[in-house]
Amino acid sequence: MSGTALATRQSLDAAAEPRRRARARRAFWLKQLHTWHWVSSGLCLVGMLLFTVTGFTLNHAGLFEGRPQVSTREAVLPRDLAGTLAALPANGQGRLPDGLRDWLAATFGIATGGREAEFSKTEILVSLPRPGGDAFVSIGRPDGAVLYERTGRGWVSYLNDLHKGRNAGPAWGLFIDVFAGACLVFCLTGLVLLQIHAGRRPATWPVVGLGLLAPLLIALLLIHA
Repeated sequence: MSGTALATRQSLDAAAEPRRRARARRAFWLKQLHTWHWVSSGLCLVGMLLFTVTGFTLNHAGLFEGRPQVSTREAVLPRDLAGTLAALPANGQGRLPDGLRDWLAATFGIATGGREAEFSKTEILVSLPRPGGDAFVSIGRPDGAVLYERTGRGWVSYLNDLHKGRNAGPAWGLFIDVFAGACLVFCLTGLVLLQIHAGRRPATWPVVGLGLLAPLLIALLLIHA
């Protein structure tokens, strides 16, 4: 190869280098977007199914209304624990003593450690709300009689309350936050991928626009205060 041809080849290679780097960067970020998109979709999959189904059941609550099932259990405090009730406040709120909490856990299988009790002169009441139902334990101060009542409204009500985060505890609240973040990543990476592939799919932006326009028009025209 002559010197002139070699110089021309080197010049062409030098001119093509920025384009190769640009293609390499584009391929890298496209791979990253696909990775983030499928990972976030995997994290969201079960949660999105849950929230989709419960969105329907909440929107048509009359079709899925369950009949409450109420169960009650009764017991009497041991004498040593009944004697500790006199030392508790006559009104207001506060935590139950450790011994009383342990006895309730052993007798009824309920955890009251993080619950506030309501004190009165005649009764100590601990509310135990939970997804899909409710419960409470009442302790009579004069005689130490204990009543534990639990109400369940079925699996649909349970899942609906998970949808709303109602009485589900901090762990479920953390899950919802993580799920929301994963959904955000899923949507944003999907939007960028739509932009990248829109040139080969002419219907992309009309469909996206319809997804924006339909709820906007319903909100403006069909929802009345």
